[in-house]
Amino acid sequence: MALFEVFLIGLGLAADAFAVSVTNGMCRSGKTACIALACGVCFGAFQGLMPALGYALGSTFASYIERFDHIVALVLLCYIGGKMVIDSFKKESGGASSGPLKLTELALQGVATSIDALAVGVSFAALMPLSDMAVSAAVIAGTTFIISAAGAFVGKKFGDFLNSKAQLIGGLILIAIGVKIFVEHTFFQ
Repeated sequence: MALFEVFLIGLGLAADAFAVSVTNGMCRSGKTACIALACGVCFGAFQGLMPALGYALGSTFASYIERFDHIVALVLLCYIGGKMVIDSFKKESGGASSGPLKLTELALQGVATSIDALAVGVSFAALMPLSDMAVSAAVIAGTTFIISAAGAFVGKKFGDFLNSKAQLIGGLILIAIGVKIFVEHTFFQ
């Protein structure tokens, strides 16, 4: 598999991480650079590790993983998004921020957005040797890092513009991403 093809796969895998990073940028307090770095590192790490894990598991467990990956993503993203929507109605101060980005929440987002990468890694097991897999995982991780960090900066701009509605919109975006993943895997695969 050519490096450019792996880069394109990385772009596709990073789309959900970008959207979640935009949401984090819109809704979280703190320095934009710190939020961008946290999103980039977390999402990049998960997007790089999941294909490697999928590669290690190989095709032996592929059918088991693919049966439930979309459900896990749906539950995690709807939980986080639903909490943001509920909190947006409870908010008394009227600010767009829902507080600092918590490590546990970021990790859950990282898992939810990288489950597809696990399945990609399983398919890589049939397509490439282990030495190529290490390079592929690094390309996917780097691509996701850059796209996710940029997403947080974009989200901060929109968050400032949308002000008090950012948390509500961000939560709805996360729920929509979860539903999109579920629908794609349930009806189109």
